[in-house]
Amino acid sequence: MQNPGQSNQLINTASALSAPTLLGDERDAILAKWNQLQAFWGTGKGYFSNNIPPVEFTQENHFCRFKAAGFSCIPNNKDEDGLVELVFNKKETDIRAQQQQLVESLHKILGGHQTLTVNVEGVKTIPDDQTEVIIYVVERSPNGTSRRVPATALNNHFEQPNVKSNLQQLGVTLTIARTELSPAQIKQLLQNPPAGVEAVIWDQAKIDNPDPDRLIPVAMVGFKELLRRLKVQDQMTKQHQSRLDIISEDISELQKNQATTMAKIAQYKRKLMELSHRVLQVLIKQEIQRKSGFAIQAEEEQLRVQLDTIQSELNAPTQFKGRLNELMSQIRMQNHFGAVRSEEKYYVDGDLLREIKQHLKQQQEGLSHLISIIKDDLEDIKLIEQGLSDNVHIRGGMFS
Repeated sequence: MQNPGQSNQLINTASALSAPTLLGDERDAILAKWNQLQAFWGTGKGYFSNNIPPVEFTQENHFCRFKAAGFSCIPNNKDEDGLVELVFNKKETDIRAQQQQLVESLHKILGGHQTLTVNVEGVKTIPDDQTEVIIYVVERSPNGTSRRVPATALNNHFEQPNVKSNLQQLGVTLTIARTELSPAQIKQLLQNPPAGVEAVIWDQAKIDNPDPDRLIPVAMVGFKELLRRLKVQDQMTKQHQSRLDIISEDISELQKNQATTMAKIAQYKRKLMELSHRVLQVLIKQEIQRKSGFAIQAEEEQLRVQLDTIQSELNAPTQFKGRLNELMSQIRMQNHFGAVRSEEKYYVDGDLLREIKQHLKQQQEGLSHLISIIKDDLEDIKLIEQGLSDNVHIRGGMFS
């Protein structure tokens, strides 16, 4: 049921939007349209009567058009974890530079008890040059045990007026307990639309929820809220990209380490094979010296027979040696064909080709001239030999 105040508010709003009686003439119709426009904007005052104060139009009114529904992650931190979020109106660099002083100041705000210890869970930048600091407080009991102060109890302490003023002096603008929602709370949030959001929009948001187990609809009213969510989304995207860059660098480093490790493993395998062969040779020589002068034993004869059998199997044409020879021949053929295919074809310039032909022609002419000289020399040598033989016959006739 609506209380009388809410009922009067609805009546006044309806009067301001439909039937103002402020001026008593046709200008009231123009004023009604102006009030409707302000209601659509979600800002301004709607005057409708001389005796009743104007209606304040806010973005939560049902006529505001600039509203939508988004989705946020359902918190999964338990109350026992004791996580409380503090929003500072300072940059992250300033917070990190003064983190120790900040912890000491929070410890003093909590009363400075020696049994309490303030711990920082995380520091993160949020839009508008603000910083989110998540803390938890550990309480030690006299018997030596310790526990975290529940998040709701710690946040309630921070909400006390005197404590809140001290936090504001440190630059804290907001404190939030990081606690999960119970099924009853989630059900109540889903059943009751937020202020200013129509049930139709809220029901459609519940239908469009991509992951009901992890996400819950939230209202976005006005451009300011939309801009805030856009900044948060942009910041989270940058954080995700930064994390992806770190993961990519780690993967590249791991791939390099893997390649180095694989190379070392291969090197160690080769070394192990070499050492195994050396050890085998040493054992063979040692066994030969140990069995020197002894007759061949039955076990050794059986081993020799087995080795001969294995050797004959290896040397069989259809066994391993034949297959190995066949593979080697195929590899040689592949290498030959690959070499033939890989022969490079060169293109010779026309002028250079003419110079080469001219040079070869000169060489051929020189060879032809040399051949003619050799032929002439051979003819002269034949004449000389013939003349010498004739002189020998003449001398022989004279002496006879």
